[in-house]
Amino acid sequence: MSVTILLADDHRITREGVRLMLSEHPDFRVVGETGDGREAVELAASLAPDIVVMDLTMPTLNGIEATRQVKARRPEVKVIVLSMHLERQFVSTTLAAGASGYLLKDSPPEDLAKAIRTVVAGEPYLSPKVQEVLVASCLTGSRESGGYQSLSPREREVMQLTAEGKNTKEIALLLHLSNKTVEGHRRQLMAKLDLNSVADLTRYAIREGVASLT
Repeated sequence: MSVTILLADDHRITREGVRLMLSEHPDFRVVGETGDGREAVELAASLAPDIVVMDLTMPTLNGIEATRQVKARRPEVKVIVLSMHLERQFVSTTLAAGASGYLLKDSPPEDLAKAIRTVVAGEPYLSPKVQEVLVASCLTGSRESGGYQSLSPREREVMQLTAEGKNTKEIALLLHLSNKTVEGHRRQLMAKLDLNSVADLTRYAIREGVASLT
């Protein structure tokens, strides 16, 4: 039986490279791809692939929140994050969102195939460098608290979309909310993060990897 895979990465050249590598394995079949986090959630729901290979930094919805929504709608779908981010907060937050694997983009190509087979078999997969980060975090007693972790999923969505330059009306239409509700979420998240302006919020989102400059 083939393993069906959805690719979600906002860089087309990355998707093409991953698809080419996966094509070398007869039992792997790419059933869809997208460069948009929100579309990744919809495709995962409609296509029900075995695996979603997910980037973290994507427009409209970052990979962490996309992972959370994929798992909420299709718990059986496994998510493997393929990212350039090695920082502890990205790894721990992504795993908490429901990802089954975390792989760095500079890993050897064969590691992704290994990760897919491991996750399909029901086991988690972390690349060696990621394991080192988590072990170091445990040894130093590091804990995630406050900041991004203090925000609700909806507040995180509003933060990313605001940082990407969308206005209140655009966010309301995209999230199927009223303008007043969007404004309330924005005020609340800025209070939690002790931010005073949309510019501050944008800088925070970029620094945390929630949004990008492109």
